[in-house]
Amino acid sequence: MNLLRLVNGLIAEFSPIVQSAGTADANKPVQTDAAGRLDSSLMPSGITPQAKIIPCSEALNTGDYVNIYWSATDSALRCRKADASTAGKYAHGFVKAGYASGEDATILLEGINDQVSGFTSVGGYVWLSATTPGVATTTPPSGSGQVVQILGQICASTEIDNEIQQPILLAS
Repeated sequence: MNLLRLVNGLIAEFSPIVQSAGTADANKPVQTDAAGRLDSSLMPSGITPQAKIIPCSEALNTGDYVNIYWSATDSALRCRKADASTAGKYAHGFVKAGYASGEDATILLEGINDQVSGFTSVGGYVWLSATTPGVATTTPPSGSGQVVQILGQICASTEIDNEIQQPILLAS
């Protein structure tokens, strides 16, 4: 989308900005991105997504739910796929892109995960999967020693509104 403005008495076409580089972009018109949203760089100070940037200890797929943990080996925070099949790998957030092992991942701690698919029960809950690490499922885990953790509610076939709940460890 382009706009028109008057430059030296002539009408000229120009493009609005999608991201801000700071004060150099003051008073410029803005445009939403391909998803219909404003980039966080266009928001006022203090209005940012709740996110953490942490190195991965394994590859993450787009839309995966992740666990943030302290790596004694590296003496640093790391992230990995959340996994309800065992205690200690609870979900803390999700990623909207795929990352290779060792790469810094941007983990969103709240918001809409629009990198999922196949959900049909709008309004229904989703839980962390005990069979496929990093994935949300419409069936809560029920096996001995597994973890039941609500991740949020289905908004659309491709969206989960995340309200990650406290995990509950099932008896062994």
